Amino acid sequence: MSTQEITSRPESWKMAEEGGGKCTVHSYASGRSAAWAACCGLLLLILLLGITAHVLYLHYSPPKPRFDVVSAAVYQLNATTGAGTYVAGTMRFTVAIRNRDERSSVSYDRLSAFVMSRGEAITPHVPLPALWQPKGSTVWVSPVLGGGPVPVSWEAVGGLVADRAYGAVALRLVVTGRVRYKSAAGPFHGAWSHLFVRCDLLVGLRRGVYGQVPLLGTPSCSVDN
Repeated sequence: MSTQEITSRPESWKMAEEGGGKCTVHSYASGRSAAWAACCGLLLLILLLGITAHVLYLHYSPPKPRFDVVSAAVYQLNATTGAGTYVAGTMRFTVAIRNRDERSSVSYDRLSAFVMSRGEAITPHVPLPALWQPKGSTVWVSPVLGGGPVPVSWEAVGGLVADRAYGAVALRLVVTGRVRYKSAAGPFHGAWSHLFVRCDLLVGLRRGVYGQVPLLGTPSCSVDN
């Protein structure tokens, strides 16, 4: 074997090694680009699915029901002090419940109501019957709330006495329970969710006068579910 052949082999090996290294780098870069493209495609698909689900939810999800106090009657509202401070009250409120959705019916369950004054309950919780509302309908309920004396703070008694002397008593009607929507058209059939309704109202009440009382101003109700 000649010296030229011996010395030429390392050059060929070197060229082969360099060529093989380039192929390896090229193969690695191609695999990396494919993985990056797959990740981008997956993220784009997830984004499109999320946007589609959000659009469907906004289109088919029912609006919250609307509660309105349309009349009130006070049959008893007395504050007592002594061994403790108590309020005894008996009241009736007529409430209109409006299902504003034209595609879904609404079911109400485990309903109860009570009255608050100055941030404290002044009547016991009274259970209410379950309700079902077809789409776009309105129902009226007139629960009588009250019972035995309810313990309250001195501040609540003082505020109630001052309101009575002024002739305008601030009350809050609270309704709790659970609600479920069922869509007649569309993919949404909701599970039971919590319902919490607060209606703030001001009633005209003079000392010694009971029965139907005027609503001063427009009562406002907020609905959380």
